[in-house]
Amino acid sequence: FFESPPMLFTFVSLGRWLEHIAKRKTSEALNKLLSLQPQDAILVTLKDEKKLKIDKETVIDVDLVQRNDVLLVKPGSRIPCDATVLSGNSSVNESLITGESMPVTKTAGKSVIGGSVNQTGVLLIKAVNVGEETTLSQIVKLVENAQISKAPIQRFADRLASVFVPGIILLSSSTLIVWLVIGFNHPEWINAHNMFSMHGHNEIVIQFAFRTAISVLCIACPCALGLATPTAVMVGTGVGASNGILIKGGEPLELAHKVDTIVFDKTGTLTHGRPQVVATKIFVDNIFLPWKVFLAIAGAAESNSEHPLGVALKQYAQEILNVERLGEVNNFYSFTGQGVKCTVKNVVRSTVEENAPLTVQIDGIPIDTITNAYTQSESILKSSYEVMIGTRKFLQENSILWNDQVELVMKAHEEKGRTVVLVAINNVLAGLVAFADSVKEEASKAVKTLHKMGINVILLTGDNIRTATSVAQQVNIDKIYAEVLPSDKVNKIRSLQQNGRIVAMVGDGVNDSPALAQANIGIAIGTGTDIAVEAANIVLIKDDLMDVVAAIDLSCKTVRRIKINFIFAIIYNIVGIPLAAGVFQHFNIMLHPWMASAAMALSSVSVVCSSLLLRIYKE
Repeated sequence: FFESPPMLFTFVSLGRWLEHIAKRKTSEALNKLLSLQPQDAILVTLKDEKKLKIDKETVIDVDLVQRNDVLLVKPGSRIPCDATVLSGNSSVNESLITGESMPVTKTAGKSVIGGSVNQTGVLLIKAVNVGEETTLSQIVKLVENAQISKAPIQRFADRLASVFVPGIILLSSSTLIVWLVIGFNHPEWINAHNMFSMHGHNEIVIQFAFRTAISVLCIACPCALGLATPTAVMVGTGVGASNGILIKGGEPLELAHKVDTIVFDKTGTLTHGRPQVVATKIFVDNIFLPWKVFLAIAGAAESNSEHPLGVALKQYAQEILNVERLGEVNNFYSFTGQGVKCTVKNVVRSTVEENAPLTVQIDGIPIDTITNAYTQSESILKSSYEVMIGTRKFLQENSILWNDQVELVMKAHEEKGRTVVLVAINNVLAGLVAFADSVKEEASKAVKTLHKMGINVILLTGDNIRTATSVAQQVNIDKIYAEVLPSDKVNKIRSLQQNGRIVAMVGDGVNDSPALAQANIGIAIGTGTDIAVEAANIVLIKDDLMDVVAAIDLSCKTVRRIKINFIFAIIYNIVGIPLAAGVFQHFNIMLHPWMASAAMALSSVSVVCSSLLLRIYKE
């Protein structure tokens, strides 16, 4: 036995060293993210803040950068923090953060991500998020938490390992006892393989029995079982992060492959989420309500709203009237998914000639032409208006009535896929505003791919059925739930789950967060609200719906790799343990303890290397 201890020590140490190298590679994606963090920044002071003339430049540690600091980023440098571009024009490489392979053009007003590389021009930026608040720091934190979290399948491995270790000790002891009994009762079984031994019969039996018992202890490998899941999870989450898919832990990574139903929100998810006003219609005589006054009242009423339609209406009114302040708003109440109520006073009037025809354009294409013969010399109409803006259901519940002609106008817009909101002033339906939001280019391809994967796709939106149907037809979605309030979205998800569906919800807004939390897998678009990102299990950094497909596919490949690792580890032990125990010694197949230890080390390394194959994953 003198050669066994040093051989055991050598092979076990070698195995641990190789395993450590391999495991370090499983977190290579995280190391790449950490390497993106810049060490310093160029802080500038301005002579003239309006003209952005630089007075002084100072190189400081990046940890000293404060919010609202003005920084200079030169070509080839990393952007020190999340910021807004004040001046300059450049291409920025964001590939290691968002997975976007092409450089992104950045000009004044655009946002830049800390850690991305400024390539061509000089940028003057204003810090927005610094330190642990930056996008890069949040990504690193999410990936770290994900890599140390356990997938549900890991619990099976833990339970198996808890039985495996005492079981192997018992099996090793049994091997010793069995071979002692066999050796003393059937010496020819052992002597035939030890005929050249200089020892006596008793010594041969004891030596053989101890050798097989030690070999069983050496070859049995709970490490391979224990490494099967966490190494695959580490590589899978790292690969996801490299491709702009942040998976918050092993559980969503494992569960995502079981999803059989995906529910998409409409606004900001299937569509760009930037609705624009494409048409207006006034239902009262323009002598009593000039078009621009109607626009000013509606825009002012939405000035406190954060809903995309409200923001679009306010910006449209400001642009048409060429003013910043549209009026005073009091008693503002917002009803999520329905509309707003408020009192509007001191509505600002435009000084532009009212009777000039106005053409509404989107991307240079004429959409609607509006004429108004009313003129007024006053700059402010000193009146107070009780305003309600919202869906037809919201206005009906507030006792606002209209005729069939209004319904026909609404249907005409909705059949074109437009979203229509009604505007009531002083309890009279005054007009409507129609919005359009274009569908994302990749939406149809993503839905088609999900269908090919056997996944049911559903559209869930608070918008009206006609608009929802128009969008669904463009992206080939068959099942639609329209005019659904945020609270009812949760009920719809729960109903699907009660029918035995594994549901993933894809959304981006505050009103989607309850449904994201309720779904088995919540997938948030990274450009969405913070609360939606917080509620989700998976965050897509890029605004690309094909990443929904990639997240499901990555989960399938990771779980498949975990199962392969488990199968290998189990087969290894099923074959290796009997081999080490001397079951095949009749065929001259025997393992010495040092051979068993080498095989054990090799099994652990091979499982880790198997997990590393996930690194070649491509979307």
